[in-house]
Amino acid sequence: MAGIALLKHRPGLGKALVTLALALLYLLSTPIVAEGLLHSLETLPQRHPFDTSVQTIVVLGADTYFSPPEYDAHTVGRLSLERVRYAARLYRRTGKPILTTGGTEQGNGFSEAVQMKTVLEEEFRVPVSWVEKTSRNTRENAYKSFAILKKDGIDHIALVTHAWHMPRAIREFEQAGFNVTPAPTAFTTRYRTGLMSFIPMANALQKSWLYFHEIFGILWYRLIPVSRDLRRLHERSDHTAN
Repeated sequence: MAGIALLKHRPGLGKALVTLALALLYLLSTPIVAEGLLHSLETLPQRHPFDTSVQTIVVLGADTYFSPPEYDAHTVGRLSLERVRYAARLYRRTGKPILTTGGTEQGNGFSEAVQMKTVLEEEFRVPVSWVEKTSRNTRENAYKSFAILKKDGIDHIALVTHAWHMPRAIREFEQAGFNVTPAPTAFTTRYRTGLMSFIPMANALQKSWLYFHEIFGILWYRLIPVSRDLRRLHERSDHTAN
């Protein structure tokens, strides 16, 4: 917008800004760039031995499929379903109990945690032992899950989320007091070097958005201290456990 506004009064600068904006839009819309950006966040190995000392599997909510005509109520979105599927696989491999965490999205009254529990139990035939359904972000996921699990003496968890979300999630869950074994899923396909990888696509632009969302989220959590309410919740959970 600034470039367009400058076209009349500063045509040289205006054209340069418009050209730069279009070039950035093109690059961020191409799969080869977008997937490369997300891949840079996926620093953990794609396959690693499961730590048998893990006490619980914690799966983070991500999104909601609102008012689906083929289902009876709001249900998990695509991102949440990818995490749920991997949590079910880990449960079948290890038998470790599951906690789902995630609050309501856009005030729909049906939390992501409850949606995931419903899908796990009714479609995957996997039991869910705990539900944390009031958190609004990754930091609250961590501290509110800790308050629930600490009552049962649990502090070593396998954390299930997307590979690109894992760096931010690990930091928050470790700060909350957990010993975290990462269990990343849905790794990004990268280096598809065919012609299509250079053609702009809407889903590639969404991946670029996810990358910047994570980068800004990491920076935000480093700059903003834990809220007073979460600190109090954490202190109460420590006191209860002792």
